Amino acid sequence: VQFVESGGGLVQPGGSLRLSCAGSEFIPDHYALGWFRQAPGKDREGVACLRSSDGTIYYHDSVKGRFTISRDSAKNSAYLQMNSLKPEDTAIYYCEADQLSVLAMCIAFPIAEDDGWGQGTQVTVSS
Repeated sequence: VQFVESGGGLVQPGGSLRLSCAGSEFIPDHYALGWFRQAPGKDREGVACLRSSDGTIYYHDSVKGRFTISRDSAKNSAYLQMNSLKPEDTAIYYCEADQLSVLAMCIAFPIAEDDGWGQGTQVTVSS
């Protein structure tokens, strides 16, 4: 499945953005959908992951209470609502899906997968 991410931009600290990603084909509910980010000079990390079949969700500690992941299965799409944005949220954001648990998707997947990522969408939080 190929994904196209959108919705990034420049926002002031404390602001909000809603990211979207559209998959090229149907994503089964037992697949974990995840949002990831990579800041300059840092490794890619899992931000939020969701698996619809069992309702499990994982959030990186740094975004808990601020970000919300959701999906629309009918549209093969996933979303990331980001509130109370901080400068340290600045990164390129990507989405992906795989037949994994949410923990494996958010923690192991970004380490294991070097290739095949989409273009991502740039989020810059700055005053």
